[in-house]
Amino acid sequence: MRRTHTMAFGSEIADGAVRFALWAPTAKDVTLVVDGTEHAMPEAGEGWRRVTVPGMAAGARYGFRIDGDLVVPDPASRFQPDDVAGLSEVIDPEAFAWSDGAWTGRPFEEAVIYETHIGTATPEGTYAGLAARLPDLKALGVTAIELLPLADFKGTRNWGYDGVLPFAPDAAYGRPDDLKRLIDAAHALGLMVYLDAVYNHFGPAGNYLHAYAKTFFTERHQTPWGAGINFDGKESGHTVRQFFIQNTLYWLEEYHFDGLRFDAVHAILDDSPKHFLAELGETVRETFPNRKIHLMLENEANQARWLERDAAAKPRMHDAQWADDLHHCWHVLLTGETSGYYESFSDRPVEHLARCLSEGFAYQGEPFKTLGGHPRGEPSAHLPPSAFVTFLQNHDQVGNRALGERLSQLADPRKLDLARAGLLLSPQIPMLWMGEEWSASTPFLFFVDFAPDADLNKAVREGRRREFKSFAAFADDTSVIPDPTEAGTFQASKLDWSERERAPHREVLAETTHLLALRRDVVVPLAKSGYRGAEARLPRADVVDCTWRFAGGMLRFVANVGGADFAVATPDGRVVWTNAPDLGGGVLPAWTGVFLTEAVR
Repeated sequence: MRRTHTMAFGSEIADGAVRFALWAPTAKDVTLVVDGTEHAMPEAGEGWRRVTVPGMAAGARYGFRIDGDLVVPDPASRFQPDDVAGLSEVIDPEAFAWSDGAWTGRPFEEAVIYETHIGTATPEGTYAGLAARLPDLKALGVTAIELLPLADFKGTRNWGYDGVLPFAPDAAYGRPDDLKRLIDAAHALGLMVYLDAVYNHFGPAGNYLHAYAKTFFTERHQTPWGAGINFDGKESGHTVRQFFIQNTLYWLEEYHFDGLRFDAVHAILDDSPKHFLAELGETVRETFPNRKIHLMLENEANQARWLERDAAAKPRMHDAQWADDLHHCWHVLLTGETSGYYESFSDRPVEHLARCLSEGFAYQGEPFKTLGGHPRGEPSAHLPPSAFVTFLQNHDQVGNRALGERLSQLADPRKLDLARAGLLLSPQIPMLWMGEEWSASTPFLFFVDFAPDADLNKAVREGRRREFKSFAAFADDTSVIPDPTEAGTFQASKLDWSERERAPHREVLAETTHLLALRRDVVVPLAKSGYRGAEARLPRADVVDCTWRFAGGMLRFVANVGGADFAVATPDGRVVWTNAPDLGGGVLPAWTGVFLTEAVR
């Protein structure tokens, strides 16, 4: 099977020729430069320039000369072999022969997500390197791999959130066919593959859109990265929206990804009658009616509106949101940290945890400290657990720490045991950050590579240290904070897979594997039987008792996160998991819990 996504943007091979198209509404003159030869690109209306060159084929290198001067890559380039400032390469999508023609995905209730960064997930730091580890992830119990953004970025080291060419998987990890080979291999093992996509900004180096499409951005909307992307402009909004909608369809069709996670959608500012997020979700549902495609959001605003279900309980637009609230509650309880992310969860973390487990968002319109007391969130109790992707840590929560420490370096292992079970056996969609399954000792640090731009490297380095100057641990000396522009910072973040075979990592891996087997055998069948609601109570100020009801039965989680024993009654309940030494006596000591299943009442 061969797959091509046809779109108005970029280059397209057909009948022994290549059609080149560029939307350049503010350029006076555009010339195609391909394999050293120049071709005029006449105006085609509404800002478009197009030309078809016969005799061209895959492998040709091209760019666009703007106003007789600057040569820029294709903003819809399928591949950049020489980085963001180099020429684009014509790619033949049909050159790769897929073997997964029967694959249509898996139900979202079955998802156990493994978030990973290609460059640091393995010593090789490539698509092929991760492909070799897929059998290990399947054996763990993972059912989905989520890749940090791949859009071409400046240099060879980056988290991926500085991408500037959204259609070009970065050459640092391999060629396009190598990525397809990874996805094809995952599907052969029954594993889904998701991609993190960034539609709220472009990175600080290598974005040439301002040179020929100034109206791609607008001063009407301001974001943390400057002028907002013009999703709602009268003259250009449709094309800008289509650029990103087609990007999503491209990854889903041409690369056969099973879904995407959209970064920081609260920074996608759009005053249109129909918001971009609504159009995006609806378009995907209409385009792929026979595939199980999952769309996930990161949204600080906690807007339940994007997660609504239809009469058949299927998502109208997007499947789920990253449940940061739940993470924040667990983090406060596990570490005692109450600043930054965690300030708004520090006063009532157990109460917030109970609400997150049973309703999704801790804040559903209540005043939020971090927003200066302004309300945050929308009612979410009507949504099923599968509307929330939960985690104890992710790339942000680890990597945005000055020293990149993982939760296993910050929390008591005994407490972490309870939280791990709470994550993996609750019916929300759980996500593990790469290496978390064995409590990896390697950090995940912030790293970039903007060389040879010394000024930008300096700005990033100094900005990173200035960011942590207000923290007591670094007030007197920020030099201990790793330099994000040094190659050694990137190398230090690579996983050491040999740890899995040594204590104490071996024992953590075994427990994670055990929990995921329980999830597969007990929790997933319940979740797939049909959600009927949930409630949580606090029988004591430091004890959570949450019950989820499904058509096939009930799941109950009781967790004692306090310092004293708690007497728990378990009438008619079958114990699925507990770390209490004497549950038969009805006692949950400090930082122990129990999961039970019960028949429908």
